[in-house]
Amino acid sequence: MAKYMYIYHGGGMPETPEEGAKVMAAWEAWYGKLGANLVDGGGPVGQSHTVSANSVVDNGGPNPVSGYTVVDAPDLESALKWAAECPMVADGSGTAEVAPIMDM
Repeated sequence: MAKYMYIYHGGGMPETPEEGAKVMAAWEAWYGKLGANLVDGGGPVGQSHTVSANSVVDNGGPNPVSGYTVVDAPDLESALKWAAECPMVADGSGTAEVAPIMDM
């Protein structure tokens, strides 16, 4: 098994408590489907800051990160399939980058 990080872009915050409960239920169902393969459910993130050798930019870059999750998967194909089932990817409100976490 290898660890993969899902880096999310897009999505949005629920506008009502009822919408928030529905969104959380979808994420909890997806986490349940991942079962023991879920290493770190991660979560949403605030505004990102891009740090370079010469500056810090507070705009999150051209495609700001909105959250992350870490899974154990037997192969890349499984990791990609599971990412496609993520609630915000499945509903079209966001995307997920899938990257293997390299052993050092």
